[in-house]
Amino acid sequence: MLHSRWFKTAGAAAALTLATATAAYATPAPAPAPDHTAAAVTLRYDDSRAAGWEAAIAAGVANWNASVSNVQLVEAAPGTRAEIQIIATSGWPQATLGPVRPGGTARVELGSQAVTEGHDKTRIAAHELGHSLGLPDTKPGPCSQLMSGSTGGTTCKNATPNATERARVQSLYAGGFTFLVPADGRVLVDAP
Repeated sequence: MLHSRWFKTAGAAAALTLATATAAYATPAPAPAPDHTAAAVTLRYDDSRAAGWEAAIAAGVANWNASVSNVQLVEAAPGTRAEIQIIATSGWPQATLGPVRPGGTARVELGSQAVTEGHDKTRIAAHELGHSLGLPDTKPGPCSQLMSGSTGGTTCKNATPNATERARVQSLYAGGFTFLVPADGRVLVDAP
């Protein structure tokens, strides 16, 4: 009986030693990486009063959405609130300088006077949306800068933000909407 107790104790000790040794050499499962990315800020726009500009607005929105990931523009469903109101006017294009926050308000006026003078509608729409996203004018400037506006010339068709403009918008919307500074309410008129 004494031998049997000794074998039991020795067997348990050997099992414990083996389990401890195995655990010491086992590779632990990696801990899940912390998620430091915030969801993109979604801003809704209403272009129901921008007759004749729908294709230019859609192209300008698509250019911004393809260029930045911290903020995305989506068309508001009819009858729902939108942060960006887009309106067709007869004057020069103008917009509220953002960055607009979710639940905030910005106004974009797409003026036909610029089109009459030969400026590209899609460039105008993308440029004015850039103001709502927090970008000021960079006048005078080359065609390669979306925010150079009318100083890019009437032959300029570039409606895509350059690397500096993209980085600035990414920075303004980094960390989600809780870190955004409110729009200052200035209206930028894009007359030459």
